[in-house]
Amino acid sequence: MNKGLEFRTDAEIAKLTFARPEKMNAISHEMWSAIPDVVAEVEADPTVKVLVVTGTGGQFSAGADIGEFRTLRSTAEGAAAYDRAVTAAVRALTTMRKPSIAMIHGNCIGGGCQLAVACDFRFVATDATLGITPAKLGIVYDFTSTRQLVTLVGPAHARYLLLSARLVDARRAAEMGLVNEVFDPDELEKTTMEFARTLCERSQVSIRGMNEIIERILEGQRESDAEVERIRSEAVRSADYAEGVAAFLERRPPRFN
Repeated sequence: MNKGLEFRTDAEIAKLTFARPEKMNAISHEMWSAIPDVVAEVEADPTVKVLVVTGTGGQFSAGADIGEFRTLRSTAEGAAAYDRAVTAAVRALTTMRKPSIAMIHGNCIGGGCQLAVACDFRFVATDATLGITPAKLGIVYDFTSTRQLVTLVGPAHARYLLLSARLVDARRAAEMGLVNEVFDPDELEKTTMEFARTLCERSQVSIRGMNEIIERILEGQRESDAEVERIRSEAVRSADYAEGVAAFLERRPPRFN
């Protein structure tokens, strides 16, 4: 695995961990570039149903490794190349059909928060601090990540976060809709993994189909089309549908393949 990233699977759950505790898990260009391959591996593994993204040392990530900017982003061409790596990482998480959960302790700032927003769910500890800070660096946030943020928290909160570059605590992040759940630090991993296991128990045909339709809506699609109807039609013809209906009528938990 790439330096600064740890990846492992435990039965149906994969975990990607930012592992540069000496730099508060700052994300290097090499790490950005490796994330699409990790996501592709998760998507291709038939045994994996959920990806959990987190960090070591009581931190999620303090953001992109700014120390690299003087070399890798010293020219317009270099900045564009760096941004392509960031966009590819964000896009990989955004377009995953298997669900992803950001499990957040401590600092979740800049590029770290950008990746958390790209995940389907964000579970945070009460000690978490979140913020998106391009306005401190003279950078204009990219379109895909801005769209995701506006969709998640609305334009007023998106402007607050992006234009002020202020950090918010877990409580305020929940009020904004930036995160799904807030837990005591000692409970975060337990409750996050319980939720991941809940997702594993659900119909994967349903989850992946609905995740694709949600992303189409977020990208601006306003009406159903042939592809959406294909997704829904294949679900009705699936073994999961037959099992779900049978389990409901028999008053038992479904046993999806």
